[in-house]
Amino acid sequence: MKKNDLFKAEITGMTSEGAGVCHVDEMAVFVPGTAVGDQITVRIVKVMKRFAFGRLEELHTPGPGRVEMDCPVARPCGGCVYRHIDYATELKYKQQKVEDAIRRIASLPDLPIRPILGAENPDRYRNKALFPVGRDAQGHAAVGFFARNSHRIVPCTACLLQPEAFDRLAAAFCRFIDETGESIYDEASHTGRIRHLYLRCADSTREIMVCAVLNGKGLRHENKLVEAMRAASDEVVSVVINTNMEKTNVVLGPHCRTLWGKDTLTDTLCGLQFEISPLSFYQVNRTQAQRLYEQAAAYAVLTGKETLLDLYCGAGTIGLSMASKARRLIGVEIVPEAIENAKANARRNGVENAEFFAADAAQAAEKLAARGEKPDVIVVDPPRKGCDESLLHTIAEMAPERLVYVSCDPATLARDLARLDELGYQAQELTPVDLFPRTSHVECVVLMSKVQN
Repeated sequence: MKKNDLFKAEITGMTSEGAGVCHVDEMAVFVPGTAVGDQITVRIVKVMKRFAFGRLEELHTPGPGRVEMDCPVARPCGGCVYRHIDYATELKYKQQKVEDAIRRIASLPDLPIRPILGAENPDRYRNKALFPVGRDAQGHAAVGFFARNSHRIVPCTACLLQPEAFDRLAAAFCRFIDETGESIYDEASHTGRIRHLYLRCADSTREIMVCAVLNGKGLRHENKLVEAMRAASDEVVSVVINTNMEKTNVVLGPHCRTLWGKDTLTDTLCGLQFEISPLSFYQVNRTQAQRLYEQAAAYAVLTGKETLLDLYCGAGTIGLSMASKARRLIGVEIVPEAIENAKANARRNGVENAEFFAADAAQAAEKLAARGEKPDVIVVDPPRKGCDESLLHTIAEMAPERLVYVSCDPATLARDLARLDELGYQAQELTPVDLFPRTSHVECVVLMSKVQN
C-alpha cells in the first residue's frame, strides 16, 4: 500500500474521533466523512506501519443513517464530524464509543451503561463562539474556524451550531473591518490589531455580548464598532475590548474594557443565576449541561446531612446546583480567579452553606483533615486528561461513601475507573450525555461507591 492507491472497501466501524474505519489487505484505513455501511472507493493519503489514512474518493452505496451534508464548510472546517449522518445514528456511535472504552480500557464489561441523553435540538445550541480573523482569497476581512490541525482559517459566517444572531454579527464585524480599514493581526509577524471575534449569549434572556480580541488596547473606530454590532442584532447588550498582546495560541488576554453596555451577562442554570464575563468559564450547551448536572445530583443521593466536596469546581456551577440538598458544600479549584467567581455566584444565589478555596486536591485533603472534616460525597469534573495518580490516591484516602465522576473523555475516564477500582471504589452505573452534538465529543457521569470490607 502506498500514497494515492485506490481501493474499494466497506466502512465497518468508527474511530473515537468520528472517522470511518475500513480494512484493506488486513490493514485498518481511517476515512473521515464516512459512515458504517458505506461502500466506497478510498484514496490512500498516508501510510503508517500498522494503519493508514484515506480520503473518500467515491461513495457507491450509502450506509444506513447517512444524509446529505447541510453545511458547505463542514468538511474543511472539521468540527462537525457527524454532519453527514442523522442524529439518531450519531447517538448510537457515541453510545458505542463509551461502551468500547469501558470494556476495553477499564475492563468493566458488567458496568450498567444507560442510554445516552441526546439533545432535543442538535443544532444552534452553542452560546459561545471564538472566531479567528483573517482575509479571504479576495483580500476581504473574514472570520471562521481553523481547519483541523492547522492555523488556516476556513471562512464561515453561518455556523449551524450557533444562534443565527451570531451569523449576522460575524458578517457585520467583517464589514466593519473592511469599511474602517482596521488592521488584522498577523500571527507570523505579530503585527496588526484584530485577532478574534468572541461572542457570548445568555440562553435564558438571549442577551449577547460582543468582544473584540486585540493585539493592542483599542481601535481607531470604536464607536463605529458599537454602532455596527447594535445594528446587526437588537439582542446585543454589551460590546467589549479584550487585550491580548502576547505571542501565544491562547485566545484571550487578562484585561477587558467595556465600550458600551453591560460588563457581564446573567444566565440561569439549574434554577440558579450565574454572571458571565468574557473570562468566565460557562458550559456552551446550557440545556444539556442542566441534564448532566441533574444526573450528577441524582447519583450523589444527597439527603441534607452530607458534606459535599466539589473538586475542579471552577466557577462552582456543579456544586452550587446541589448545595440546597447538602448540609454543606466545599469547592476546591486551583485557579484563584475561578474561586472568586464561585464565591460571587454563591452570594448572588443566597447560598450560605458553601465554602470555596483555591488549592490542589492534596492541599484540600490536608486542610479538611486538619479541621477534622470528612466529605461524605465527592464530585470530580477533571479536564480532558482525567485525574492524575496523586489525586486518585487523595480521593481514596478521604474515603467518601460515594464518588460522582463527571468526564469529557471516555478513554481517560475508563483509565481512571480501572485505577479507582483497585483503590476500593466500584463503579455502579454510567450515563453518557451528549453536550456537543455533531462533534466527536461525549460526556459521561458515573456513580462510584466505596467497597465495604
